[in-house]
Amino acid sequence: MSLVDQLKEQMKEAMRAKEKVRLGTIRMALAAVKQLEVDTRETLSDEQAIAVLTKMVKQRRDSIAQYEAAGRDELAQAEAEEIQVLETFLPQPLSQEEVDALVDATIEQVGASSMADMGKVMGALKPKVQGRADMAAIGAMIKAKLK
Repeated sequence: MSLVDQLKEQMKEAMRAKEKVRLGTIRMALAAVKQLEVDTRETLSDEQAIAVLTKMVKQRRDSIAQYEAAGRDELAQAEAEEIQVLETFLPQPLSQEEVDALVDATIEQVGASSMADMGKVMGALKPKVQGRADMAAIGAMIKAKLK
């Protein structure tokens, strides 16, 4: 079953269970996926849908930081609940050891030796870890290894 189909099925279940937060979050995710499908005029693959959900999680994490800085804990809590719902549709995150191994293997595969090759490494690594690891943290790891 595709990720979009899973989202639609979970939306129906949330409606039946009258889970307002879950229902609203799933509807928001489906709307974002549908918007991208309309913009690109093609049906999204699971990888592309995961990228959309990952972006939504990142946006909510940024919002939480801003809400907490402004003292708006109730809004930060609402965003945290949305993150929990979205993360149920994302693949399991990679462990630190798995990320290290993937970074090392990709550096060897690409033949990177300096910071000039960082773009090549990131480009080769992104499809492997999309939605399963923080790309900013991976970028910092690559920088440290390519110095």
